[in-house]
Amino acid sequence: MGIMNELTGAPEVAHLLQVQNDHLDKLEAESIYIIREVVAECRNPALLFSGGKDSIVMLHLALKAFRLGERKTELPFPLVHIDTGHNYPEVIRFRDQRVAELGARLVVGHVEDSIKRGTVRLRKETDSRNAAQAVTLLETIEAHKYDALMGGARRDEEKARAKERIFSFRDEFGQWDPKAQRPELWSLYNARMAAGEQMRVFPISNWTELDVWQYIAREELELPRSTTRTSAKW
Repeated sequence: MGIMNELTGAPEVAHLLQVQNDHLDKLEAESIYIIREVVAECRNPALLFSGGKDSIVMLHLALKAFRLGERKTELPFPLVHIDTGHNYPEVIRFRDQRVAELGARLVVGHVEDSIKRGTVRLRKETDSRNAAQAVTLLETIEAHKYDALMGGARRDEEKARAKERIFSFRDEFGQWDPKAQRPELWSLYNARMAAGEQMRVFPISNWTELDVWQYIAREELELPRSTTRTSAKW
């Protein structure tokens, strides 16, 4: 501990930590601005929350966006989870625990229900259900008439994500057309939609995976407990 204290007290390390904090502050401010824009511009938004690290950061940012002093924060939109049925039990427990703590509304779309309806068909029982989530997501959007869903996707995850706008337009069939996306000059976002059209909004699109983990550490965010760990804090 003595060595660590000496290192963190060194001027060079202190400077690097300040630069890191300034960087995270800028990302945080941008994300909060985007979340507030969604609520201001969209009629019936929701936030995707699975209990994964990115959605945990998203929920924390949303709480900061609408915090009023010491009052208990009430989110102006529900949380939505598309459940494959193959999630770790501790993640589902963590999801339900956070929802109960916050008094938030939770809407769960089940891939299993889509399979029973016949809108999702797996070649065999052991197939991954990840791809099938898209169908269940569209069914959930239709059932609840959401016009904007905020998610934790980031541009650094894959090449396809790098092409997405922060306000990513979808047509009435839920399809993404790269040629139909709107310009986002000077952080001005166009959320105008016709009936049936939708938006996917990615407030942490400009974050990297390292940014996410550093933010979790700085904010001391709780993560789902694992049977192999004694602590859920990072």
